[in-house]
Amino acid sequence: MFIELKEVTKFYGNIKAVDKLSLSVEEGEVYGFLGPNGSGKSTTIRMILSLIKPSSGVIKLFGQEVSFGRNKAINRIGALIETPDFYNYLSAQRNLKLLGKLSGVEHLNKRVDEVLDIVGLGDRRHSRVKAFSKGMKQRLGIAQAILHKPDLIILDEPINGLDPLGQKEIRELIESLRQDHNITILISSHILYELEQIATRMIIINKGKALVEGSVTELLLNREHRVSISVENPEYTRNILMNSDWENNLKSSDGKKFNFLLSREEISLLTTFLSGAGSQVFSIEPVRSLEDFFLQITENETVN
Repeated sequence: MFIELKEVTKFYGNIKAVDKLSLSVEEGEVYGFLGPNGSGKSTTIRMILSLIKPSSGVIKLFGQEVSFGRNKAINRIGALIETPDFYNYLSAQRNLKLLGKLSGVEHLNKRVDEVLDIVGLGDRRHSRVKAFSKGMKQRLGIAQAILHKPDLIILDEPINGLDPLGQKEIRELIESLRQDHNITILISSHILYELEQIATRMIIINKGKALVEGSVTELLLNREHRVSISVENPEYTRNILMNSDWENNLKSSDGKKFNFLLSREEISLLTTFLSGAGSQVFSIEPVRSLEDFFLQITENETVN
């Protein structure tokens, strides 16, 4: 186990920022750490990195309690917390060399060029950072995080504020780091759609408490999800639906497609019903999103 938290709690005065949080990150994962702003994600990450101490509970890194093996464990971790900060008047290469010297990185010149190539900035190694876009600065921040060849990297909101192209580039880079460079990744975010595409497992927290943990596939499998169905004759199909029990599942229609909220089993039953009633189905598109799932469980938490 690369990261293991057992009932970790953190108080700031009388405010409980993290509440008996337990989680585990295994080798080779992209682990999604999800929750709305103010849910306790950043506080948890700072405890994992030993930047602050928990009020209670146990934190283990690579199987060792942090209190007993902090320095050795931290040396195996890279991190990008919030917005990366560089000397804007220096080149990307020069920035990384300065940081590498402070960290004692071996074969520094070679390693700097390697990581710049890994994050897709090899052709801009001599460019001043002030000319970089936000997405390029974020990739340079990831280059800094992997400079010392860590086994695990922690990325806190790495795609926050990026345009769609920048988000795509960071997503592809994260997948490459896992597959091609054997780096385990914990990624904190509130942008659920992006993490749904890259996370192998995840935890969702709210108000400092864990709501659910597991693989993305398992957590979405048995939940109700939105389904868009297109048919040959929409008006005829609408009449059929309005005179059946399926009317309760129908959420909206644009005149061409019908949008339902259904369980996995109900998708098959609805298709059979429509075919039997003489409505030809052209397409069925399940739109199972982590965002829908997140909203469901956080709304339930608020109600409870």
